[in-house]
Amino acid sequence: MVDERFFASFIHCYFIAFGVIIGGAIIGSIGEFATGNAPLTSIGRIAKNLRIWAIVAAIGGTFDAIANFERGLFDGSTMDIFKQAFLILSAMGGVKTAITLLEWLIQEDIT
Repeated sequence: MVDERFFASFIHCYFIAFGVIIGGAIIGSIGEFATGNAPLTSIGRIAKNLRIWAIVAAIGGTFDAIANFERGLFDGSTMDIFKQAFLILSAMGGVKTAITLLEWLIQEDIT
């Protein structure tokens, strides 16, 4: 059975990844503006570079994810594998939502 803590973690992962992309891209573009570069173009570039880091930050670092996968494979706890996979998917959803919002705001395609 899936407990309430998992749902809270699921929602947290989504919004942490969302916040890393939005905050990192916007704050990073302020630095680009201060150095004389185009801030809107840099938002897209920074968001693209932050994608994997947002997922890692949202799931709490790679070591915990690997430990949960190991526990699922070797200790027979398959529920841990599914929980970790759903947390990663939640973080990926947060990243995709943030990038879609930034694409809408800057009117560029972030690929």
